[in-house]
Amino acid sequence: MKRNFLKASLAGLAFAIVGFTPLANAQDKGLIAISMPTKSSARWIADGANMVKYFKDKGYKTDLQYADDDIPNQLAQIENMVTKGSKVLVIAAIDGTTLSDVLQKAADKGVKVIAYDRLIKGSKNVDYYATFDNFQVGVLQAQSIEAALGLKSGKGPFNIELFGGSPDDNNAFFFYNGAMSVLEPYIKSGKLVVRSKQMGMDKVGTLRWDGAVAQARMDNLLSAYYTKDRVDAVLSPYDGLSIGILSSLKGVGYGSGSQPMPVVSGQDAEVPSVKSILRKEQTSTVFKDTRELAKVTVAMVDAMLSGKTPEVNDTKTYNNGIKVVPSYLLKPVSVDASNWKQVLVDSGYYKESQVK
Repeated sequence: MKRNFLKASLAGLAFAIVGFTPLANAQDKGLIAISMPTKSSARWIADGANMVKYFKDKGYKTDLQYADDDIPNQLAQIENMVTKGSKVLVIAAIDGTTLSDVLQKAADKGVKVIAYDRLIKGSKNVDYYATFDNFQVGVLQAQSIEAALGLKSGKGPFNIELFGGSPDDNNAFFFYNGAMSVLEPYIKSGKLVVRSKQMGMDKVGTLRWDGAVAQARMDNLLSAYYTKDRVDAVLSPYDGLSIGILSSLKGVGYGSGSQPMPVVSGQDAEVPSVKSILRKEQTSTVFKDTRELAKVTVAMVDAMLSGKTPEVNDTKTYNNGIKVVPSYLLKPVSVDASNWKQVLVDSGYYKESQVK
């Protein structure tokens, strides 16, 4: 009896091993390294989680790491990822100008590189770039200001102040230039007035996209230029900055019955800003569906590792100083009080309970 039982047990074990072999193979297509800049923004957490999920669905293992907005930390993490045998590096750089040396080490080992949402500059070893149409993001932000103020119908003049993103992030310049393509004609005609005269990314940039830095700058602008005059609009390129800017404005009485809140733009549709839009504080944000960006990135990796050419839709725009990086650009969507539910809730990106 014991011998028959043992035979049956061994047969069952053999069947189990054979039965699970295809699954093991399916989950062993290689290691993909994902380097994200920070967890301080909800969107980067979502980006990382989405990619891990989609890579797993395709049979890849992942090594996801966040660098806490510390450049040496990100460099050390990427070096370690290369050492561990990653086949592809997906990198959202903190500073896209600092990675040349580590990417050369990766290339020497045959590791492919995809720049994720932020262009990596000054390196020939960037194979592809997955991002959104960043110029269009700025256009949408400015158009929300244009519409809210009625500029197209000739209203004005209005006072506006401009904020830019982090000068070490290539996207920040696209956001700013996109916005100025809409706003500059109004500034030249006098329908929009920048009382501080602070224009250009060298003057309006906000290092590391830091909301506290934006709030402090808004404080200074208000005390220097708006003790008697009203600020009617603020160009903000990112929700985290918008929240800081709004805090500064509320601190001097904006948002009360006698002093309406200025028009304030944003980006990323982060929960605090969606709530702010519903409270009629922030005017708009730009939604970039990170689920779709993750899918595009995973498809790029899978194509490269299968010996195929990844799909791109832009081969002209993104010159990193060494080469034009083949890119796939997704479409951003402007969100305000009129369409937030349709865009954010009905699409399954948020539950309504998260933002109400």
